[in-house]
This record gives sequence, structure tokens and C-alpha cells, in this order.
Amino acid sequence: MVLGGARPPRVGRFTMPKGAPFAPVRTVKAYEGIVRQVEDRIAAGDLRPGDRLPSERELTTQFDVSRSTVREALRVLESSGLIRSRPGDPLGPQVIASTASAMRKSFARVVASRRLGVAELLQFRMLIESAAGSVAARLASPSELDELEQALVEMRDAVAHGYEAFSAADVRFHEHVASLSGNELLVLCLDAVRSMVLDLISTKLAEAPDREALMERTLAHHRRVLDAMRAGEAEEVARLTRQELHHYYAEYVQEHRRSMVDVLL
Repeated sequence: MVLGGARPPRVGRFTMPKGAPFAPVRTVKAYEGIVRQVEDRIAAGDLRPGDRLPSERELTTQFDVSRSTVREALRVLESSGLIRSRPGDPLGPQVIASTASAMRKSFARVVASRRLGVAELLQFRMLIESAAGSVAARLASPSELDELEQALVEMRDAVAHGYEAFSAADVRFHEHVASLSGNELLVLCLDAVRSMVLDLISTKLAEAPDREALMERTLAHHRRVLDAMRAGEAEEVARLTRQELHHYYAEYVQEHRRSMVDVLL
């Protein structure tokens, strides 16, 4: 597989919008260019789990760079969870299945590069988590809902061990609901966006007053969600999910952007 080829020119004319100046040019390091090309090939499906990249020697030839540059690119790709690389492997680095960790890192890069904030992330989470809950309410079997009941019991038990233990149990409950949708992409996306929201407001959450009341409110909400799921009320599950996410996080959205999340209530 050749990775260093130029893309074909775009067809048609492009008119620069008024008042839209070009952005300053940033010099891209050679290894970053290699990483970007490999990421693009994986995203496009040209490289799939189990596929092999060319050997280090072949990559140095294709990209016309030093071996140390290739190795730095492979190190970045491996730390991102996209490939498995062994020095001297004659078969070349192997593309591996995407993991939740890799998804979080990729999502974080997009959020940072686009300068997205809590408003965009919360709106996205309200949309997809409510959809996941709605689908789960339609598909979950009685035994699967019993397992979700156990996750709620674990949340109740975690209250005595403090807010961090409770938060971990709360995440497991949300993950369980998402998994009941049967859609792995929803699970991965929710894991990524949940992590990003918490990263952006972690300091404010740590300073939140009256955590005891917050935990009790969360438990009561999850009970209502589970009861609605048992009753097969998919739309009610979606509504409750949006409502609680808004109540929990909307105060961290800038006032002039609050309408982005208010509109979903």
C-alpha cells in the first residue's frame, strides 16, 4: 500500500467568502504528516483491523523521510491505540481494532482543534444519550433490565463510600443503558463525550456544594428511568435523560449559549 501519494485536484471554482481571511500557515512536522495520512486511511476504511502497514524501511522510502521520523510517527499512532508496532517486525505495524481509549483521544483532538465547548458537548450528549435510552427501552429483555436494576443497587451502596465511588457507579449505570441499545458506536461515542464533558468541568464539579443531595437526586432520577424502561415508555426515557443531563450540566454552559441545550427540553 502506498501512503505518500498526492490527492487529486478539486474540480470547479471556489469563491472566497467576504470577510473570511486565510488562517496563518502552521508548519507541520514530518511525523505529524505521516500520522495524519495513516489516520485518514483508517477513517476512510482503506486500512482495517488486522491490515499491515509497510515495513519501517518501506515507509521511509514512501514518505521520503528518515527512519527516526517514521519511528516517531509509529510511536504516536501506537499511543493513540491505532496500531501495534514491534521494532524489526518484517511484516510491518498492524492496524488494531479501535478501543474506547482511542476513541476518547481522537474525540478530544477534534474538540480541541475545533475549539468546541461545554455547549456543543452537552447538546450532543443530550441527543445521543436520550436516543440510546429510547432504543434500549424498546429492545431490553426483562433479564437485562434486572441487570440494570443491580447497577442501580450498586449506586445506592456506593453512597456510603463517597462521591468518587458513587460517580464511578453512576458511569457504569450509564454505560449499561448504552450497551442495551445494541449499538457499539453509540457506546463508544457516549464514552468519549462523557469523558470530555467531565474533563471540561471537573474542577467545578469538585467544588459543588451538598453532594449528598446531588447523589440522592441522581438515584431518584435513575429509578424513574428504569421504571419507564420496564414499562416500555421509550419516549419518557428519552425525555427524562435530556432533563437530567440539562439539570446536572447546563449551569456550566455560558449564558449566551444556553439556548443550545434549553431547546432540547
